Amino acid sequence: MAMGRPRSFDADKALDEAMEVFWRHGYDGASLAMLTKAMGIKPPSLYAAFGSKEGLLKAALDRYAQRRSEHMRYVLAGRTAREVAERFLSSIAESHTDPANPPGCLLVQGGLACGEGSENIPFELASRRALSETELRERFVQAQREGDLGAEAEPAALARFLSTVASGMGVLASSGADRDALREVARVSLSAFPGRSEDGA
Repeated sequence: MAMGRPRSFDADKALDEAMEVFWRHGYDGASLAMLTKAMGIKPPSLYAAFGSKEGLLKAALDRYAQRRSEHMRYVLAGRTAREVAERFLSSIAESHTDPANPPGCLLVQGGLACGEGSENIPFELASRRALSETELRERFVQAQREGDLGAEAEPAALARFLSTVASGMGVLASSGADRDALREVARVSLSAFPGRSEDGA
C-alpha cells in the first residue's frame, strides 16, 4: 500500500517555532518531541522536510540569519567606525533583552553544552558568528582607507573585540542580565574603541 503524503505545513512558521526551542534549550536540550510539538508536526514530516535534527537547526539558523542581516545593514551604515561600533553594541543590548524573543543570542545559546554526536554544532554556530565579524572587519578596513581610523588601528582586532564583547553580552542576557546591565557593558567597552562618538564624546 502506498504511503500517504506528509501533511503540509507552514515552513516559515514551523522554523520560527523550532528556532525558539533551540534558542531556549540549546541543540542538545531541544528534544525531537519538543521540536515537533512546537512546530505542530510529526517526526516523519520533520525528517521529510529537513532531513535530520541538525538539518532543522541549519534551516532555523538560516531563518535567524535573515534577522541578523537586517541588523547588520543598520550597523554598517554608521558614518564612522566608532558609530558602527556603537550601533553594533547598543543594538545587541536591545535585541538580546527583547521580551518578544528568548534572552541572549541563538548563535551562542544553541551550542552550549553539546555532547557526543553533536560535536560539530559549536563549529557551525561559530562559523555563523564569524560572518558578522568579517563584515565589521571589512567596514573598518574601509574606514582606515578613508582616514577615519588611524594607520595604527587594527581592523581585524577591532572586529574580533566587538564580536567577543557581543558574545559575552549574549551569555549575560541568557543568565538574566537586564538591558541596563548590557548597555553598561557596551558603554565601558566602547571606551576602548578608537575615534569619537556620534555626539562628539
